[in-house]
Amino acid sequence: MDCFAPYQTAFEQSLKTYKLPSEPKGLYDPIAYILELGGKRLRPCLVLAACEACKNAYGEAEKAALAVELFHNFTLIHDDIMDEAPLRRGKATVHSKWNLNTGILSGDAMLILAYQQFAFYNPGLQAELMALFSKTALEVCEGQEYDVAFEQLAAVSEHAYLKMIQFKTAVLVAAALKMGALIGSADAESAELFYDFGLALGTAFQIQDDYLDAFGDPETFGKQVGGDILENKKTYLVIKLQELGSIEQRKTLDHWFGINDDTTLEEKVTVVKRLFTESGAAEATRKAVHAYTKESQHILSSLEKRGIKTTTLAAFSEALLLRNL
Repeated sequence: MDCFAPYQTAFEQSLKTYKLPSEPKGLYDPIAYILELGGKRLRPCLVLAACEACKNAYGEAEKAALAVELFHNFTLIHDDIMDEAPLRRGKATVHSKWNLNTGILSGDAMLILAYQQFAFYNPGLQAELMALFSKTALEVCEGQEYDVAFEQLAAVSEHAYLKMIQFKTAVLVAAALKMGALIGSADAESAELFYDFGLALGTAFQIQDDYLDAFGDPETFGKQVGGDILENKKTYLVIKLQELGSIEQRKTLDHWFGINDDTTLEEKVTVVKRLFTESGAAEATRKAVHAYTKESQHILSSLEKRGIKTTTLAAFSEALLLRNL
């Protein structure tokens, strides 16, 4: 995303100068390893962008940005353990490269290292940042638990699903933006608008991710198309199919979600995608993405009226959501 290139460059440089303790190597080498795996660094860049949008130099937000990136990667280590995933960004996951205990312990250490970054801010700001960070960290854990619990349920309500994706994904985006705004000396109402923008944007992104998993272009989506279908995940598409589909369509979905025969995987994806389209679930999902996108744009307009520079965030939002939907 070209609009974030200056922030990405600045943050990568900041990350290079971040010195982890050298001992014990068994604790800190895995942390260095996952940080070096790369990624787009979008969450820390949001901290920097929000700070600069409020007319403060984004360098003032680098420690908070580092905290967000450390926390995000902590969640990745533990998510990979829970998913028993062998690869992360094409490389061995921490627990598979080292071992399960190392993955747990190094992940825990990353969370502590994240909290340490807030010590660089004045006491009043530090208290605000840490309160927001703690609330967000707990919500991310709650979101992960909801996601795990949903695997055992026959059906999930739209309300419950939205809460899960907001806690698991969107709240960290929202918190990153609000942190940057607070460091940028935004007033309380403006800082809350940054949070609301991030929540709407993160929700739109995750629902869109559900859609693209079924209907996206594999060349641009970057994941296996139909992966959620093969794993019988209760995505937004599935929830809308269960709500909008006929009795026969719902029975057909249940039938195919009960089949895990390798010889029928391609047919399973084809049939379920057809159900999404014919039931109206696909169209309802697209409409939900557009609705949350419109909400995020409305919030940006409110920020602009308050004298906030929203050009970069608007460009980021457009680039993020104008994937091939």
